[in-house]
Amino acid sequence: MAYLRTHSFEHGPVEAVLFDKDGTLSNSEPMLEALAAARITQCLRLAALTRREPSPPRQLMQLLQSAYGLTSAGIRPAGTTAVATRGHNLIATATAFTQVGFDWPDALELSEQAFALTDHLHGQNGDHPPQPTEGLVALLERLHACRVRCAVISNDHEAGIRSFLSNHGLDHFFQGLWSAEHQPAKPFPGAVLGLCEMIGVSPERCVLIGDANSDLRMARSAGVAVALGYSTGWRQPVALDPCFPQLSHWEELMVEP
Repeated sequence: MAYLRTHSFEHGPVEAVLFDKDGTLSNSEPMLEALAAARITQCLRLAALTRREPSPPRQLMQLLQSAYGLTSAGIRPAGTTAVATRGHNLIATATAFTQVGFDWPDALELSEQAFALTDHLHGQNGDHPPQPTEGLVALLERLHACRVRCAVISNDHEAGIRSFLSNHGLDHFFQGLWSAEHQPAKPFPGAVLGLCEMIGVSPERCVLIGDANSDLRMARSAGVAVALGYSTGWRQPVALDPCFPQLSHWEELMVEP
């Protein structure tokens, strides 16, 4: 149990901290950017092959870039690639196919093919494996020393979460996780309640830290004591609701017994 404080909030006692993963625990943008670009390349190739044309439909690239939140300045922090599940990204892809004239069954099949060809780029197995955000390990050590429980709540799959933690030697800091396979998934408040029950802590004794307004509003609806925004996990500025306290570096979060 510990007291947590930054320049914008002070709260205690706290028994657990619930962390979002991509853009909070992990610097996932290089990996996600490569994944989105590869998905677009495969979609364009498959569209041209299916229609037996030398080039894909003109609008398809633009539609997919918009759907994935892929811009010249990087991934949009609140875009589909950054915050949504693989399933939701698949539906967004199929919808883009329908916008250029494909029937829904064909659009869905092409999307599934494109994802099957690029899934190996996601997570620690890709060319740009996610790294812990700067200063994270020191924060986890401070929380561990004060016997504050930690858990992950993410729309990544459980295997991806465990792989990230294991590859960076962070497993022992975390007592639970809630993934895309768990029901309900983020951003439903029930995801927070389920995770709190899993680790044996009431929401009123927790702090949730995330990089998206959907995370923070979910936490508030679930009755979490403090929803804290983390704003520097992406190249583009994260537009967080100012009604929530925020921090831009883990050193700003003080942990006091």
